[in-house]
Amino acid sequence: MATPNGGLITETNAQYYSGVQAFLASGDNNATNTTTVTATFNTKLVFGSFDPTVPAYNLNNFKLYTSPNGRPGTYTEYIAQYTVVNSIITITGVLAKDTTIVIQLNNVFGGNFGDKDATGDTVEENYGSYQYIAIKDIISNFLVAYVGAGKLIPSVKTTDIAFHAKRAMQEFSYDTLRSMHSQELTIPKSLSVPLPQDYVNYVNVSWIDVHGVKHIIYPTTLTSNPYNTPIQDNQGIATQDNIGENLEGTSQIEDKWDNNNNSQIQIDLQNNASNLGIANGWFGVLGDQLAYGQRYGMQPELAQFNGWFTINDREGKMSFSSDLVDKLILLEYISDGLSYDQEMQIPKLAEEAIYAYIIHAILATRINQPEYVVQRLKREKSAKLRNAKIRLSNIKLNEFVQVMRGKSKWIKN
Repeated sequence: MATPNGGLITETNAQYYSGVQAFLASGDNNATNTTTVTATFNTKLVFGSFDPTVPAYNLNNFKLYTSPNGRPGTYTEYIAQYTVVNSIITITGVLAKDTTIVIQLNNVFGGNFGDKDATGDTVEENYGSYQYIAIKDIISNFLVAYVGAGKLIPSVKTTDIAFHAKRAMQEFSYDTLRSMHSQELTIPKSLSVPLPQDYVNYVNVSWIDVHGVKHIIYPTTLTSNPYNTPIQDNQGIATQDNIGENLEGTSQIEDKWDNNNNSQIQIDLQNNASNLGIANGWFGVLGDQLAYGQRYGMQPELAQFNGWFTINDREGKMSFSSDLVDKLILLEYISDGLSYDQEMQIPKLAEEAIYAYIIHAILATRINQPEYVVQRLKREKSAKLRNAKIRLSNIKLNEFVQVMRGKSKWIKN
């Protein structure tokens, strides 16, 4: 949180766009024989090791460079001993006066500082951060604005605020916050891919054609994945191992589904050939007459050829129909907003709704609270949540008008 009289943006343009912060060494010999610089990125420095030869070095989300004069082409990575605590870098030893020290956040291209062809200018984690507020700042702001003498909440533990703030993030993530994640995956021969580590529910599953266009894959009701597959004896009784637990086998249902012919399923279910006694599908022969016009309708959930998927809760996987093998898919899903540190941030458009949720949650769980106060806070929470949903829906009037231009289009027979 910024100081009361200070602006909210604390990064320079170089820090934001290029992920770079530079310092000049003073060259003074201090008592500790160290040189210290403090990074002020919105992105917190992650440090594993200064030594590129050890595995922990790969944990670093930045690199440290030095140059004797700051000129292009003179920078080399600094791999002598240094430590990082709370984004403060302490270099063992005093560098020569006017030595340029540069912190470069890692980007998607790698390379050395100043080599634009190798690095590009993309620092992905550092972009777009101003539209969010971190959950730690939500907690600090709540303490300042809503807790204290003469306020609705005279006192409260910080841990209570943190608990309700995280609960708010979870609830808002499901249908209010823009917390949708996505993964680009290829369907293997096994026709199953593991659910993402932070998966809560899916939003859309699509396969991607050669043009990069999405084709929606729908869940199917034609089959299901059994949660238990006990091995039975010839009397149909589940068998147990030597500690009394049921023996589990492979699923015959899943095996049949994986090895089916999806085009034949479409023919059997949509053309209703079996009821007509037709051997050859839609254009089969019934006696001496072609069976034209025998289908009077169709099942909409089956009227597509993009394939199907099911959620296999037993194995924690998403399973697909056999016609999707080797297809490139896009899995869009939601999480709860608490899985990783960088995700624990709230869009500023929903900030007031978060505060309303927390204050209602705190007072609603206390004894001897006037019911009219609790109900008022509940109504305020609902109203501010509704406002947040409208704001985050991101509906733009000019886009809406563009869609509605075709409302009076004539449809000719």
